[in-house]
Amino acid sequence: MEKEKILEQAKRIIETEYENLKKIRENLDYNFVSAVELILNCKGKVVVTGIGKSGIIGRKISATLASIGIPSTFLHPGEALHGDLGIVTENDVVIAISNSGETEEILRIIPSIKKIGASIISITSSKNSTLAYRSDVTISTGEIVEADIFGIIPSSSTTCQLVIGDALALTLLSLKGVQKKDFAFYHPGGSLGRRLMLKVADVMQTGERIPCVSDNATLIDVVKEINSKNLGFTLVVDKEGKLKGIITDGDLRRLLAKKPDITKASIYDCMTPNPKTVEEDKLAVHALQIMESLEITCLVVVDEEKRPKGIVHLHDLLGKKEFKVEF
Repeated sequence: MEKEKILEQAKRIIETEYENLKKIRENLDYNFVSAVELILNCKGKVVVTGIGKSGIIGRKISATLASIGIPSTFLHPGEALHGDLGIVTENDVVIAISNSGETEEILRIIPSIKKIGASIISITSSKNSTLAYRSDVTISTGEIVEADIFGIIPSSSTTCQLVIGDALALTLLSLKGVQKKDFAFYHPGGSLGRRLMLKVADVMQTGERIPCVSDNATLIDVVKEINSKNLGFTLVVDKEGKLKGIITDGDLRRLLAKKPDITKASIYDCMTPNPKTVEEDKLAVHALQIMESLEITCLVVVDEEKRPKGIVHLHDLLGKKEFKVEF
């Protein structure tokens, strides 16, 4: 097959699936709202069931719901017929996925689910199917045109099921007021989770590594402190240990350009007062955003009385693998 024909074929398939999605958007009705409300008010878990390709989509929908803090599990209809139906309780909502709405294995477990007392949401192409009639709420995709040349291979139908599942989950995400930190809580092992769980306290430099001089120190002392700590700056504190300001090596260079004899200059001639600070319990990503917005390379970590507790340097954050991707 010629290269152009291959591309033409791929574009036709994508166009077919796209047209099906547009029809779903246009035909979406208040049954979708009812489904959202059922899940939102669910006192148990969401059990998703489906077989074949619809089952694969069901697993993804269940995983997405769980990732936003909605307890969910996938139940294979075949296994449900042989004992696994015991995981369903009267407080649960069951999402049954079947393009035709006539999948035998699903229809055979519906009576038991209804007897248990769980609510049933079906995702199917036909509002007049057996599954739709036996459900509390039906989200209908409408008639679907599969994207293959025979019009029979699950393609457009599974794409539509997946999109409806995403629409349910992400609508619930908004209604439940889930925040990034909540999402991170359920993803502690992922890059996003680590990035959103990492605190300033986890990355700051402390103790002897903090460059610091008193406000009555000489500029010679300042130069020595900056050189010894190798961070390009030093903090300035008063006699009570409270932060007064910061002096960078750039500040010193600018001072030398004006007053070559630094022995006759004071700390206050080059100190920047009230530098930007952050608390140790803030997210590290928050510190990074401050540095990027102000175009600075370090933040002072202070306690409630403005005493320095640590230093967060841009390199401390960029050295963490959690921050090697764009936000």
